[in-house]
Amino acid sequence: MLTSFFRSGDAMRSRRVSEIVLSDTLDIPAPSQRLLADWQRETSSRLMLEPGDVDVMPLARTQFRWPDYKQCVQAVSDWTKALGLPAVLAASNVALMACRGARYHHDGAQYGGAAFCNLFLSEDKGLDLHFPSIGRRIPLTRGTAVIFDTGRPHGVIQRGSDGFHAADFPPDRDGIQIFLTWELPIEDVHVAQALGVAFDTDRLTSLQLNEEQIRLNGAPVDVCPETGRWRT
Repeated sequence: MLTSFFRSGDAMRSRRVSEIVLSDTLDIPAPSQRLLADWQRETSSRLMLEPGDVDVMPLARTQFRWPDYKQCVQAVSDWTKALGLPAVLAASNVALMACRGARYHHDGAQYGGAAFCNLFLSEDKGLDLHFPSIGRRIPLTRGTAVIFDTGRPHGVIQRGSDGFHAADFPPDRDGIQIFLTWELPIEDVHVAQALGVAFDTDRLTSLQLNEEQIRLNGAPVDVCPETGRWRT
């Protein structure tokens, strides 16, 4: 039993962590060479991403320099509506992110009340989004869209690899993916139904906690960054 304890208003709630990952490849326009050069400067000179790092990019600058940005958002909006999530995207926070691979992790200690909706904007660089505990690998290419529970361990690894290895991201390899991410409220009835989330599965424990966390069979756990396995 994998349980997310998350803050809902002034109270803590419990819920089951979903095993469902929704994905598709959407038809989105390619970023311009000018924008790609801007992203490259940002990731190499300011962020200076090390293998496994995930960091925030300046969204407003991309929106200003990329007239086709609205088409990307519309494509995701149309996809989520087709999944039975009407208007949820427009009401959710969005950010532009960059990763040079990603060590295995979960986001349930900070975003337990959300599901992530990601749209990858970069071309195929031989990387997969991997959910090891459910055996799901999604090749990342321009237009890859995914929705998943923030409490589910995931990482971005080299295609064909059995885990995250920093050596798979040498300095002379372009292993950076740029993506948009939205925080979808997990308590929204449509989001909960799409991911099959059951709430208030451990009311007693939730009354005793003050911080968001993930527990496996009642014990607090984190994730091995190299293998994605749970550890106590």
